This record gives sequence, C-alpha cells and structure tokens, in this order.
Amino acid sequence: MASGTEKRGCLRPALGFTCAAVAVILVYVGLMWGLQRSLIYLPSSGDVPPAAEVIDGARDVTLTTEDGLELGAWFVPARETDRGMAVLVANGNAGNRQVRAPLAEALAEAGLSVLLFDYRGYGGNPGRPSESGLALDADAAAAALKGLGPEEGYAPEDTLYFGESLGAAVVTSLAQERPPAGLVLRSPFTELADVGRHHYPFLPVRTLLAERYPVTDSVRGIEAPITVVYGTGDTIVPPDLSREVAAASPHLFEEIVVDGAGHNHPALLSGPELTAAVVRLADHVR
Repeated sequence: MASGTEKRGCLRPALGFTCAAVAVILVYVGLMWGLQRSLIYLPSSGDVPPAAEVIDGARDVTLTTEDGLELGAWFVPARETDRGMAVLVANGNAGNRQVRAPLAEALAEAGLSVLLFDYRGYGGNPGRPSESGLALDADAAAAALKGLGPEEGYAPEDTLYFGESLGAAVVTSLAQERPPAGLVLRSPFTELADVGRHHYPFLPVRTLLAERYPVTDSVRGIEAPITVVYGTGDTIVPPDLSREVAAASPHLFEEIVVDGAGHNHPALLSGPELTAAVVRLADHVR
C-alpha cells in the first residue's frame, strides 16, 4: 500500500501538466484578446489608384466622417437607362474598393449609380478600423450621396444599401439611423461571435470579442425590403448563418442561394445572378 508521501509524488507530474496546459490556454486567450482586431480587419496596404483609371466615367470623392477623418471613395454614375437609384456598397473585411470595381461596373451597366468607399485604415485611408468607426464611415458615405448624381443627389430613400459579409453588419446598423429604400445582404452572418465560434470552437469567443456586429438584431427592426444572397459552399461565413439572417428579416424580398459558391466565388462578387438580384430589388422599391 502506497504511503501519503508516495501518493503526493505521483500527483505532482499530473498537477504540473495541468498547470502548464492552463498557462498555455491563458496565454492563447490573452493573445486572441489583444490581436482580435487584426484578425477581424484585413485591409490591403497601399493607396488606391484614381477612379477613372479603373472604371470609365467614375470619379473620386472624399468623405468626411463625424470624427474628422477624410476617406477615399469612388462614384460611378449609371450608364444607359438610369433607374434613378444609387447603391451604397459596404465592403467585407478584406481588400479595398478597387476589388469591388467589377460589381460597380455591372450595376452601372444595369442603370444604377454606385458609391464605393473604403473604411478607415483601408485603401490608404487614415485611422484604425473598429465597429464604431465603420459605422461613422458608412454614415459619411450615405451623407455624401445626397450631393452626388443628378439634381439633388440620392437621399436614403433613393438608395439601396449593399453589404458584403462584414459590410452586411455595417449597412444593417446604418439602416437603423438612415432607413434606405432596400438592402442587399451578401453572405451575412447573424453576429460576429457566431462566425468566431465556427472558426475557434475551443475559445470563449463571445466573452473575448469587443466587436459585436449584431446583424439579426438589427434586421428585425428594419422596415425596408431585404434581399439575402449567399453560397452553399461558403466556409468563411457558414450558409446556416445567412439563412438565419433571411429568416429574421421581417420584410424579406428574396433569398438567393447560389449552389456550391464559396465566400469569394465570382458569382458572389459580381456575377449576373447577384447583379440581377440588386436590379430586381431596385425595380421593386421604385
């Protein structure tokens, strides 16, 4: 029979292993807390070229945010038959407005004017991105549209908000302050913590996250019609989350499901199915 001293000796290695494991987990959690914004926001470095070098007929616009930042944007006027509406495009968490140029061109060809803009910290803009900061950036973009286009420009009731992934969270927040004619939410998530739990199931993501982006809570209070577009092959924002957003929308106009499309599949970037969905919503609200 082992003595008490022997038992304590047997327990020391196990206790040491447990303490080491806990220490590793705490360090990892601490790193995730400190670096979370660098994991959420992935801006492309460097400046963006002038609008006219990328899109024929486009022009550069400067947005001024409530907290005094000047942000770069491009205005692309409608071509051919002008439907008399604008589309404000809120980007996802990566790249810059140049990546969204094909979408703007496709929508302009369909008769819709488009405003592409970059958030703070993106596309050579000053500042650092955050949930509250992106809300100010989108508000500045909507305000700028009033001075763009023909005659008196585009008021929110003459504008569709198009949000891509993280941008869907940005425009649903904006819609509560400046109600638009309609919204197109491309690959939306329910809230950021749900995406985090999908990618980091072993971490207390909801507790760690400083950024919330509560999309489903926002859409429940939006009176404008909403179109939700997503792909079944999305491994970044699980399609189940986009389905939940559609189900939570009290005024859902369309739910467009692109079979097999991943998060950055061409069909979801500027494909004809996506463009047609935006045009249908524009025609519906006119």
